[in-house]
Amino acid sequence: MAKFNKYKEYFSQALISNNPVFFQALGMCPTLGVTSTAINGFGMGMATATVLVASNFFISLIRKIVPAEVRIPSFIVVIATFVTIIQFILKAYVPSLDASLGLFIPLIVVNCLILARAESFASKNNPIDSLFDGLAMGLGFTFALTVLGAIRELLGSGTLFNMQVLPELFPNTIMMILPPGAFLTLGFILAFINYKRRDK
Repeated sequence: MAKFNKYKEYFSQALISNNPVFFQALGMCPTLGVTSTAINGFGMGMATATVLVASNFFISLIRKIVPAEVRIPSFIVVIATFVTIIQFILKAYVPSLDASLGLFIPLIVVNCLILARAESFASKNNPIDSLFDGLAMGLGFTFALTVLGAIRELLGSGTLFNMQVLPELFPNTIMMILPPGAFLTLGFILAFINYKRRDK
């Protein structure tokens, strides 16, 4: 029961109280760069989450045999290996998503969220805890990117997951699916969250 409560707390923090995007401001490059649609946000989030889970687990397994002097380079090699695997899978099975995300897939290697969890958690905890930490943070990251992408897509083109939701006559704001729309949407979300936290 204690284990269950601990893992439940991991997910509660990652999704709500300590979300990696909305509270820690980690992984801003893909957050702002690929969230023009909900599908792109979800796809990028799941790719990152998969790498995060796998790298957390593997780094935790080797944490006691990697010398401190080469700790960070070792982490990067592990992360880059899983990123390469994910990229090959996307190219083979979801080529349209791979084309949409483009350079942002290889850039997962230097995503500060993955490096932060490897350094602060996986290198200090057992493999199972590290796996659940990676899963929780990965889902929190995916949730944030999907929400951001959904808002931008809905206001920018009237669709949601490429399905028409708003009437075609609805005055869409094309700027929302352009780079300035990412900054505006994230800014409004963070302002709303900070306002609600201040009220508590």
